[in-house]
Amino acid sequence: MDTRIVCGDIGGTKALLGIAAVAARAPRFVFRRRYACADFASFAALFARFRSDADAHAAGVRGACLAVAGPVDDGGLTAKITNLPWTVDAVACGAAFGLAACALVNDFAAAAAGIAAVAPADLVTLQAGAPIAAGVRLVVGAGTGLGMATLVPQEGEFIVLPGEGGHVGFSPQDDEQARILAALRLIHGRVTTERVVSGPGLAAIHRIFAAADVAPAAIAERALAGDAAARRSVDAFVAAYGAYAGDMALAVMARGGVFLAGGIAAKILPLMQSGVFTAAFNAKAEHAALAARMPVHVVTDGDLGLKGAALIGAAALRR
Repeated sequence: MDTRIVCGDIGGTKALLGIAAVAARAPRFVFRRRYACADFASFAALFARFRSDADAHAAGVRGACLAVAGPVDDGGLTAKITNLPWTVDAVACGAAFGLAACALVNDFAAAAAGIAAVAPADLVTLQAGAPIAAGVRLVVGAGTGLGMATLVPQEGEFIVLPGEGGHVGFSPQDDEQARILAALRLIHGRVTTERVVSGPGLAAIHRIFAAADVAPAAIAERALAGDAAARRSVDAFVAAYGAYAGDMALAVMARGGVFLAGGIAAKILPLMQSGVFTAAFNAKAEHAALAARMPVHVVTDGDLGLKGAALIGAAALRR
């Protein structure tokens, strides 16, 4: 029988919340809403709105899991959203649906878990590679921030290992990226890869190159429309993204594949397919041939994290 789960994917810009009926690895949403975080003063206010909106579908809910773009603290009872001054309270969220608590997980742990529910039509291959079915898988994604998680095979299944790889130091690979690093160092001191490979990072790159303060979405739209200045900024972003993803793939030996999630890759898909990303991904000197054997896919399913949260919540009830 289906297990009814409250699930959420909470980022710095938007929150996806829903109720899913989970059977095996196929979540089916009976209710789903998207909320703009800027419309609410706190996560408690946002979740209260969701509880009210979802009331007609709340009967029979057995568990809850919220994926949060930030670290989970207090033994899984609270989480702080990295790019918002918000705290998520597991007990309060669970109580809203008559549950003892809800599970809180890192957003990219949920994205990694969601790979099991992604349809082939929702994957766009940038590099076919030579995949090993039981190989380690890597999920990375640039959006408001830069997330990462690893899927490690164990006894016929995959165990999710969350990580904060987006906060490793940014490593420039050419003079253009060295210019980006120098400019950002004056502002931030230590420059993490997230400062470059994220929506705010794309805006920062464009400020450095074009001396213009433009929203990331507008830069992407202009680049897709053929604007030369915007295209230069996006290409620099994509090259940094590819270099980072390739480095992380080598670090975990991701022969099972690299899956690009987050909100940006799917939105600039033609530019991701231009060859800039894969060239940077494979530019690994003596390990270039190894990198080229790692499959790389863009995930176009916008509900990836929401599906993963539903699967994690259902799995917790089975244990």
